[in-house]
Amino acid sequence: MPQVLATDQLDSSDHVKELNNVRPKQPFFFLKPTSSIVLPGQGAVERPKGVNLHFEVELGLELGREVKNLDGADEKGAIDSIESYFLGIDMSARNIQEEAKKKGLPWSISKGFDTFLPISNIIPKSKIPDPHNALIWLKVNGETKQEDSTELMLFRIPRLLSDISRVMTLEKGDLVITGTPKGVGPVFTGDVMTAGIKVDGKDVEESLVEVPVVDKEGPYEFAET
Repeated sequence: MPQVLATDQLDSSDHVKELNNVRPKQPFFFLKPTSSIVLPGQGAVERPKGVNLHFEVELGLELGREVKNLDGADEKGAIDSIESYFLGIDMSARNIQEEAKKKGLPWSISKGFDTFLPISNIIPKSKIPDPHNALIWLKVNGETKQEDSTELMLFRIPRLLSDISRVMTLEKGDLVITGTPKGVGPVFTGDVMTAGIKVDGKDVEESLVEVPVVDKEGPYEFAET
């Protein structure tokens, strides 16, 4: 069963500042459940009761082979291990995450709700010749909220895969999302998010995502831990 790993590397210094975080000395990563994935056209993002729901658009990697103890300087080995790319929107229950940070608790709840990872169609590697030179963007109701180049990553892809693979073996089919640029913010019930990737000023067709936000049904309602 493939796993989903998200890196909280905060793609740019501006994004570090907007969340009042300290610039990390090394990549930090966490797991998202596969049940958080929403495939293209397969549904909406569901906002749980009492949750301050935020978007974070990210470049995603699908691995094509096992990666273990990768040398962070091995750029060719890192890129060769990638089967394809995708666009992901890492949804966060920001109020739950902030509480977890203050109390030293895990982030699992804040990142792991069903539907908290809408993704695009798979993007062939040929469509993104250089993953460190692509523009990722996200709009809410047609208004641009995030738009920045992947060249602003604090840690490049070889370093990300190296640090992860020293802790846990990455396997064929695993998905890795690589961090978000500045501009993260809230969405509300009834909003529609659109997102994509541009290369040389043109949208990569397979990257385009459109997903609405709806209320989550069921008994869950946020309460302070």
